[in-house]
Amino acid sequence: MAEGADQAEQLPPEVPEGEEDETTPGYKAPKKVDLQTIQQMDADDESLVKYKQQLLGQTAGILDEGGSNVLLKQMIIAPEGRDEITLDLTGDLSKFKKNPVVIKEGTQYRLKIVFRVQREIVSGLRYNHGAFRKGIKVDKSNLMVGSYGPKTEAHVFTTPVEDAPSGMLARGDYTIKSKFTDDDKNPILEWEWVLKIAKDWEK
Repeated sequence: MAEGADQAEQLPPEVPEGEEDETTPGYKAPKKVDLQTIQQMDADDESLVKYKQQLLGQTAGILDEGGSNVLLKQMIIAPEGRDEITLDLTGDLSKFKKNPVVIKEGTQYRLKIVFRVQREIVSGLRYNHGAFRKGIKVDKSNLMVGSYGPKTEAHVFTTPVEDAPSGMLARGDYTIKSKFTDDDKNPILEWEWVLKIAKDWEK
């Protein structure tokens, strides 16, 4: 099929700048309770104690790196049939805007967010981002990540499959503004990166 005006384009429609991201209908953030209180509740109920141990794991000796209770470690772009691309979220975030992530047009891919919870249970974590092309928002995503207990090992949240836009008009750089928030909608980490849609994979 010839390229140009005759080729079907998959460029996302413009998203109005004033439009708010959708949230989970009916979701209300639960009352915050510290980990020690949760462990001490219903201490005489053996089955419930075992359930909480399975949910929370062994809290003693969990690595505490300081700083926020939730630590963002990596964002991984995982294209279908290609090597994953890892962005380190613990260092200089400004460098992402200078080093675009290249995806071949029409490719299916997922994002993986790697993070740790180190002291208290967190609920209602969300990941959202907006995609901008030449200053105009063309796509958005607002996803519930869930609730997690503290552990030394990292958690990994994987987004649903996304399709990179295709067609000559869709090629180019998209600025992605990503944000990870808690159940009060407070940002845990915000970062910008650039997704470059190309005709083919660049070597």
